[in-house]
Amino acid sequence: MSVAGTYECVTKTPMGDQKSDVTIVVDGGTFTGSNVGAMGSMELENGKVDGNKLTWSMKMTVPMPMTLEGEATVDGDTLTGSVKAGAFGTFPMNGTRKA
Repeated sequence: MSVAGTYECVTKTPMGDQKSDVTIVVDGGTFTGSNVGAMGSMELENGKVDGNKLTWSMKMTVPMPMTLEGEATVDGDTLTGSVKAGAFGTFPMNGTRKA
């Protein structure tokens, strides 16, 4: 099964649970997409696909400018991973495919 799709995700952060829709559009060994939530939209950049493992970066602007580093594994319709926010640490992210 392809890792492509839209996942309803929750990232556990110090600012509380951040809900977002993460869309992944695969093109061979790379992918693009977006992470859209209450704090706005971020483009997924430098996306790499290795089997069912994903890595990417995204530029956050709210509440402060920062580059976030994401990694996740897709197992069926479940996405499990984390988002690293520089010196603030790494936060767990989980999601379920909705499309």
